[in-house]
Amino acid sequence: MNRQAAIAFNSKVVERFRARRGSGPLGDDLPFNADGLLLLTHTGARTGTRRTNPLGHLELDGGRLFVVASFMGAPRHPDWYHNVLAHPEVEVELGGEHFPALASEAAAEEHPRLYAEALSWWPFLEDHQRRAGRRIPLVELRRR
Repeated sequence: MNRQAAIAFNSKVVERFRARRGSGPLGDDLPFNADGLLLLTHTGARTGTRRTNPLGHLELDGGRLFVVASFMGAPRHPDWYHNVLAHPEVEVELGGEHFPALASEAAAEEHPRLYAEALSWWPFLEDHQRRAGRRIPLVELRRR
């Protein structure tokens, strides 16, 4: 998918997520449900532009909220990952909730255990990891 197609796709997902208040199917033309998604609004590292990305999320370790920077197994990290490292103050929409959060990469010593737990929920990450040729980061989103 080229950049423009990805932007159009993400815009459609964001629009439907908000219209359905983060719950239920997003439509016959979108292959997933809003219940497994969150919207992450972040600031561009170079441009300062605010952007919103729909991302799958996991609640691990008793409710800690994480997103996985797999970029579908691409060899580079997704842009949103670089943006949240540069500007960790983000906004999260999850279900009908909207809250400020602080984004940070999971600690190196926690990564193997958290990633194994993520794999138990999303087995397709194993294929992403194999194709990526890089350690796929997990980003924690802590409510502020």
